[in-house]
Amino acid sequence: MYEKGIYDAARKHGKILVVTEEPVNGTFAQSVAARIQENCFDTLDAPVRTLGAENMPAIPLNEVLERAMIPSKEKVVAAMNSLLDY
Repeated sequence: MYEKGIYDAARKHGKILVVTEEPVNGTFAQSVAARIQENCFDTLDAPVRTLGAENMPAIPLNEVLERAMIPSKEKVVAAMNSLLDY
């Protein structure tokens, strides 16, 4: 089952960043983060972080706005560095 692999990785590394291209609120990614937090709390070194798209009603048709909405490599790196500094 996939959960065992996720929990094993969380216990091994102690810090988890869940990344999704969709807005975070009420998503599968948020559910995964909550399940990791519930099942691995005693072995985590920091709260599980979730990074997703900006909370907008739809993907913009403008290329600049679309790039601003979707998580970029720079946003992921910044979130990872913040988590590692925790």
